[in-house]
Amino acid sequence: MKPYYEDDLVTLYHGNYRDVIGDMKPSELAADAVITDPPYGETNLAWDRWVDDWLVDAAIVADALWCFGSFRMFQEHAAEFAAWKFSQDVVWEKHNGSSLANDRFRRVHEIATFWYRGDWASLRHVVPTTPDATPRALRRRSSKGEHQGARGASSYVSEDGGPRLMRSVQFVRSEHGRAIHPTQKPLGIIAPLIEYSVPVGGLVVDFFSGSGSVALAARQLNRRCVAFEAHEPYAEAAAARLSQQELDLEVI
Repeated sequence: MKPYYEDDLVTLYHGNYRDVIGDMKPSELAADAVITDPPYGETNLAWDRWVDDWLVDAAIVADALWCFGSFRMFQEHAAEFAAWKFSQDVVWEKHNGSSLANDRFRRVHEIATFWYRGDWASLRHVVPTTPDATPRALRRRSSKGEHQGARGASSYVSEDGGPRLMRSVQFVRSEHGRAIHPTQKPLGIIAPLIEYSVPVGGLVVDFFSGSGSVALAARQLNRRCVAFEAHEPYAEAAAARLSQQELDLEVI
């Protein structure tokens, strides 16, 4: 199948990813990670249909997977995720809520979960840092109990404005008011996931590209990306965004 869009780092295909990967060489899909936002299957919208066995296909492509989703989605498809090992989750805190129900808490977050297969040590897991450490001082760390690794007491020097491991809760403004796809993720929440799992020059695969946010973030971070989108209006929108050479990466 001919790419719908292609440049030095990104290749975007329009169509079901299964119609494409069967004709691709294994080396073309030997990815460092799959990073994707699949349809959750929670609405009646035509495009929101859970794709059976896509997690099996993801395991063929890579041993690392970042997957956006709701707790309900992960719970309903727990049997399929059981083939992967769960590592951690990142909570994306949004500036606006998405639930109109008045009998529950207003939902202002989404979850990105990290899964892996095989040997943990063989995977890239480099946590991005933020330049907001506390003022420089000699600080003492108390001993930890067995449930925290049974570490002895120690000390360390903190630096004012120095690097600190990025936290698992990230506040990034949503794409409300400017989104092309109804579930479009901001580049600022995707970028840390790419940096964590994919080295510079490495390969990201996105089975459900939507309007191309993963591909955009990958390119801006000098990573390669192979992306697939089944619905042509969104594939067209993704190609347009990529063609504009946008440099709007914003990490808040």
